[in-house]
Amino acid sequence: MQQILKSTAITIAVTGTRGFPNVQGGVETHCEHLYPKLVKLGCKITVFSRKPYVSPDAQMFNGVSLMPVDCPRNKFLEAIVHTCRCVLLAHKMKPDILHIHAIGPSLFAPLARFLGMKVVVTNHGPDYMRKKWSLPAKIFLKFCERMGAVFADRIITIAGNISNDIKSKYNKESTVIPNGVQLPVLLKTDNALKQYGLEKNRYILAVGRFVPEKGFHDLIDAFSENDINNWKLVIVGFADHEDKYSFSLKAKASENKNIIFTGFLKGQPLKELYSHAGLFVLPSYYEGLPIVLLEAMSYGLSCIASDIPANRNLELSDERFFRAGDTRILAAKIKEFINKPFEEDDRKKQINMIAEKYNWGEIAKQTMEVYKLTTATATF
Repeated sequence: MQQILKSTAITIAVTGTRGFPNVQGGVETHCEHLYPKLVKLGCKITVFSRKPYVSPDAQMFNGVSLMPVDCPRNKFLEAIVHTCRCVLLAHKMKPDILHIHAIGPSLFAPLARFLGMKVVVTNHGPDYMRKKWSLPAKIFLKFCERMGAVFADRIITIAGNISNDIKSKYNKESTVIPNGVQLPVLLKTDNALKQYGLEKNRYILAVGRFVPEKGFHDLIDAFSENDINNWKLVIVGFADHEDKYSFSLKAKASENKNIIFTGFLKGQPLKELYSHAGLFVLPSYYEGLPIVLLEAMSYGLSCIASDIPANRNLELSDERFFRAGDTRILAAKIKEFINKPFEEDDRKKQINMIAEKYNWGEIAKQTMEVYKLTTATATF
């Protein structure tokens, strides 16, 4: 029986992620949860990770083979250099499918097809919308997106608005499979709160990388505008590549003793901060489908978010959105919702919605169907 399973397993090589476990980023979190589920469904998975971000000793994670590949730690070069090397390595492995994540690495979809591989591309959103990119970089990323859309055997998009965009621009169909979330157990422990001098339900939480499109500068300004007694703002995350923006963010936060930067957190400390927060805020200018907002909602937290298409995909009421970049409205929303308790019925309704629509088990099954269709279709 084991020999039969082994001979019929679909082999998948994966690139486009920095790696996992415990690596910051939406694509990284997506892959960390998805691929162990696909292993259980009968896939044999090898994930190429980026050496600067992962432990050199990590060779296996929940049934997923991890292969660190060297690359420069540079925001302009690392994805391109890494993906090119991974495509060449995958060619030697001869997987049934090469699965490429994100539009930058999709540049190498034509090379993979030329080398005879079947390619699935997951488009996590138009990265050229990120503020960190210069105009030439934006043009280049749009070209990468086109290469992925034109040359992939199958395209997965994580939200309906991204799927519509791909259809409009390239006349290509895609399968919408969202990000997911693992329903948490609310923790009663409060070690992380004690470490940072926090009180339960008396702090605002935000989570993400220190890049301009996350809008943390707006959140800091809006929080500082409010005179909120005994409340603190906690921002979890850090910069993958320290730059002028990340330094300015830290300088701005240092002017207010009630603003706390924890750095990157995973595991129990992060779960404790989610479990006891009074309000979660996502002030982004750009997202694909925000996993951090899904996570916050899965904890039953009261949430407010910027009014952008990605955030609108989630079922928050209209009153919980604010115009991205408008610190005056954001300040007013913060004040409104820290004084408006989240009713227990609303908490349960929110958690049940997340459990139904964003279940990693179902997401893995949908991805498996895409793999089966890909392997069953002749390549051009």
